Amino acid sequence: MPEKIYHELPIRWNIPEGIVARYATNIVVQHTNDEFILSFFEIKPPILLGEPEEIAEQLKDLQAVNATCVAQVIVAKNRMADFIKALENNFNRGINNSEEAQEE
Repeated sequence: MPEKIYHELPIRWNIPEGIVARYATNIVVQHTNDEFILSFFEIKPPILLGEPEEIAEQLKDLQAVNATCVAQVIVAKNRMADFIKALENNFNRGINNSEEAQEE
């Protein structure tokens, strides 16, 4: 049996120019035996116009607010811990930067 050959290559990160960035107001996380499914949703508030009484009537007629899935990401179970760690690190840095900016 031939010997396996391993060679490490660097990752060249690429974000295509035409990619659309969307704002997500909600996230749903699901899992299977092998992966986590992250679904990101945007909820836009309904447009309500008129006097307060008219707006109150429009609100009574609403049965739901639509949440539109703007992205879905599937992460392998063995990579999820790294994904969470990266999110936590960046979240903490973002919070610390925001607090420092407010102190100035």
